[in-house]
Amino acid sequence: MKLIYRIALRLSCVLLPLMALWAALFYFTMVEEINDEADDSLEDYSTLIISRMLAGRELPSLNSGSNNSYSITPVDEAYAAARPHIEYYDADIFIPEKEETEPARVLVTIFTDSDGLYYELRVATPTFDREDLLAAILSWVIILYIVLIVTTIGLTVWVFQRSMRPLYELLQWLDRYTPGRHTEPVPDNTTVQEFRRLNAAAQSAVDRSEELFERQKQFIGNASHELQTPLAVIASRIEWLIDNTPTDEQQTVELLKMQRTLAHMSRLNRTLLLLTKIDNGQFPESVEVDIAAMAREQAEVCGEIYASHHLQVSVEAAEPLTETMNESLASTIVNNLIKNAFVHSADGAAIAVTIDAARRTLRVANDGTAPLDADRIFDRFYQGSKREGSTGLGLALAGAVARYYGLRLTYRFEGGRHIFEVVWPR
Repeated sequence: MKLIYRIALRLSCVLLPLMALWAALFYFTMVEEINDEADDSLEDYSTLIISRMLAGRELPSLNSGSNNSYSITPVDEAYAAARPHIEYYDADIFIPEKEETEPARVLVTIFTDSDGLYYELRVATPTFDREDLLAAILSWVIILYIVLIVTTIGLTVWVFQRSMRPLYELLQWLDRYTPGRHTEPVPDNTTVQEFRRLNAAAQSAVDRSEELFERQKQFIGNASHELQTPLAVIASRIEWLIDNTPTDEQQTVELLKMQRTLAHMSRLNRTLLLLTKIDNGQFPESVEVDIAAMAREQAEVCGEIYASHHLQVSVEAAEPLTETMNESLASTIVNNLIKNAFVHSADGAAIAVTIDAARRTLRVANDGTAPLDADRIFDRFYQGSKREGSTGLGLALAGAVARYYGLRLTYRFEGGRHIFEVVWPR
């Protein structure tokens, strides 16, 4: 999840309980204020009624249009002593004029007249419906929450993207950066101190990486050169011994084994060096190469080499498939895939090489008995079946070239056939 999305999600989660708490406080505060206003009105109305009754004047009419109602009930002294002097509560009362029941605020008070008689005055005034108020507050809180969250997230995203622009530029630069290839310096067009320190640290790390990369290339080149020379000398001396020294049959067999081992070591050394160069991006030169022509040529060469195995080889390439690549690397991926099919096919098996220019694909298929490990097939030194003379690096080389050029190289076992397919991007 992106950082900005995580921030937005957390803002939403934080605002939700805050808005709920605010709504509850607002509801209870509003109820308290309304009740205070209603209580003041009831107190004034009850004072008017009591003063008129004690003065013997006419009491207010129940149908005065104010929707207020009252009742005066004589009570005894014991009842008056047991009740509070004044009491407020909420109740539902029937309004005769409207012929319906409405919520009301009620005041109950006890008073005495000049004769010492006790009376209970009950005054009621219509008030608000709590459920309606709660529903209205809830609706407006939801609307307010949506507006607030949209506004907050929008402003947050805008501020975040503008503030974090130097970081995004650095990340894009790191995505483009490849050790050993010329690239522009780390972007540093910001005045924010933390980002300037981050860019400086990134540039320092890149400089160290480039220095180590150059040392690695130099070491690999020197090591390969130094190894190749003694291997060639030993191979030539073994060949001289075989040609010029009288040996018995057993000695000759041992010398030939040594010669094959040295040849294998020499091929392995050259292949590892090539793999390292590919991984290090040391093949910048590119030309137009015809993949179809390369495939036909390699299939013909391998067919001659492995003629004794009586393999049935077919090459289907209706049109040229021209790609811009380093010629040596193009030859590496094509030759290794085709040679792999020849090396690992049983006598009399069928091999099919198909080039589809429209789909920009090269497919090499050969008969097999069991699928290989698709997750490891392009790893170094992985061999599904050990064959003499194989270094276990052919498919690893093909995989390295595919990664270098962003090709899609896949393997599958289908219909009793091993199928390797390369797709060039459009």
